[in-house]
Amino acid sequence: MKTDKKITSFDDHLDEQYGKIGTESRDEFQEEFETFKIGVLIQEARKKQHLTQQQLAEKVGTTKNYISRIENNASDIRLSTLMRIIREGLGGSLKLSMDI
Repeated sequence: MKTDKKITSFDDHLDEQYGKIGTESRDEFQEEFETFKIGVLIQEARKKQHLTQQQLAEKVGTTKNYISRIENNASDIRLSTLMRIIREGLGGSLKLSMDI
């Protein structure tokens, strides 16, 4: 069965929706996506350790609401808070890298 639908790569889709790499709108999208990924990683690690948001919040001295907002990409997170969540709350360590 033949189809005449054009297949678009994900990069082409991003270029169309948010502009080429290096444009302001694409940079904004990439930044928001990185923030989203942090929330997902925290949520996955929390669930893997069978912790509720409330339990994680108590371990790091914050609120369940704040943990929820981080996991749902509704709040910016300070680096010191991120490190505390990972170290004290989840028993891990944070590794950063930079591409310049």
